Parts: sequence; C-alpha cells; structure tokens
Amino acid sequence: PEAVYNVAASYVEAGSDIVLTNTFGGSCFSLRRDGLGDRVVEINRIGAELSRRAAGDTTLVFGSIGPTGQFLEPLGSVAQDEMVACFLEQAQGLIDGGVDGIVIETMTDLGEIKAAISAVRQLADIPIAACMSFDKEPNGFATMMGITPTKAAEELDAAGADIIGTNCGCGIE
Repeated sequence: PEAVYNVAASYVEAGSDIVLTNTFGGSCFSLRRDGLGDRVVEINRIGAELSRRAAGDTTLVFGSIGPTGQFLEPLGSVAQDEMVACFLEQAQGLIDGGVDGIVIETMTDLGEIKAAISAVRQLADIPIAACMSFDKEPNGFATMMGITPTKAAEELDAAGADIIGTNCGCGIE
C-alpha cells in the first residue's frame, strides 16, 4: 500500500490535476485469475483510498477501470448482465473509496465499455471518461473489434460518457 500511495503522491507533487487509481485490472474476471475474485470491492476501495489520501483536497481522483479480458456473447461466454454485475462491484469499491470520477480505459469492445458505463451510472452521478484503443487498419483506424472512432464517439455519447477519448493502441496521433 505504501508504494501505491507514493506513486500517487509523486503525481500530486509534480502538479497533476487528476490522479488515477491503481485499479486497472480490478474487475472480478481479472482478480479471479489471481484467486482474489471475492475481494473486488475491498481491493478497489483500498486503491481509491490510497490515491484519495495522496491527492488531499487539491487533486481529483479518478478510478481506473480496464478491460476484463473476457468476450461478451456471442463471441465469448459472458452475458451482458454478468459483465454489468462485474463492473458494478468494481465501481462500488471505487466510489466507496472516494473517487471523483471514473476512467474506463483501453477498451476495444463497445458492449464491454457500455456495460462499465451502465454500472457506474447505476451507482453514482460522477464524471465518466470512456476511452477506447484504436490501431491503424487498411481502411482507417479501428479497435481490434472493428469499431471506428466515429462509431465509438456516437455510441459512447449515447451511453452517457462525459468525456470520450483514446489511449494506448497506435498513439495519440
């Protein structure tokens, strides 16, 4: 915990306006792989509390929610309601830990990112930044699931994201 706190504190000291929690892989699906699936709320709450303590009153804290590594039906075996329930647990821990907003990041599937947005919206009216990862394809930019930036922007706006962006993938350009 002290190392996590120190990372967040170093960002605050450097002048960051927003610090992210260390909870990118904090979903039930990710934590189950490490035998921690029953501690989702606790792990996310503690991650948020550590960043909140480091941020004090001067810096915002956004909870980080990353992809689960699972595919929704029909490509995979996870039902939409199961994906929403997974994100509900993670978001509950982050909100309990005192985040000011949520960043849903590095997503490639619209169904998964919309499940995460839905989960957060069911729990709180806080800012949501929704970011997808795009790569250069022969016909332009798209996620590995074939979602174009235009399609992502339209769908994420309709789903209730406050901020829409991109991260990872081929870079900011």
